[in-house]
Amino acid sequence: MIDPEGEHGVTLSHRETVTDWAAVRGADIRFASVTVTENTNWRDAAAERNLAGAQHVGIHTGARHYARPGAVHDQAEHFVRTASALGAFAPGSLAPALEVEAPSVDDRFIKAWIKHVRQAARVERVLVYAGLDCWTNRLRPDKWADSEVVLWLVRHNEIPGRPGWFHSRLGLHQHGFGAGLPGVDGPIAQDAVVYPFKLTDVLL
Repeated sequence: MIDPEGEHGVTLSHRETVTDWAAVRGADIRFASVTVTENTNWRDAAAERNLAGAQHVGIHTGARHYARPGAVHDQAEHFVRTASALGAFAPGSLAPALEVEAPSVDDRFIKAWIKHVRQAARVERVLVYAGLDCWTNRLRPDKWADSEVVLWLVRHNEIPGRPGWFHSRLGLHQHGFGAGLPGVDGPIAQDAVVYPFKLTDVLL
């Protein structure tokens, strides 16, 4: 595999603090995924600032939802309503992402969430984010991963874009979580596009 030069990104939850988005962009970060919602009612108060800051310096920025079991349509609606208000579905944004690490979030949930978000947000491309154990033992992406779904593997092996697990729809790899990225106060998750995918393949 080839690690595509310049196709690197970061993942933010409510725990990370970015102090200088221009410095982040200067460190060759091209995309950022920001958790904006969880379950049916939680939203990150810092999401608007993070999305706007990243967009202002030319980073392709997208919204992410942390799924909890149950109420899939309510969760999807909460996400779409929040992310729409933040401008997260504009052309050129990182595609919306669903984080499915929570136990009991299954293939049926993912399929229903994707369908609802596509209809409500009027987008097709969706990212699904999970760790290696989820992909190998719990989830069956062939049941719902069509040509506009991109899998995102969390495996901190420190080898960007080379996750050591394969699926034809695997396009993103979270390869590490640590400090030292310019413009960030403390550790942050770092990601890379997986060959043969390109950055344009994960954008709206």
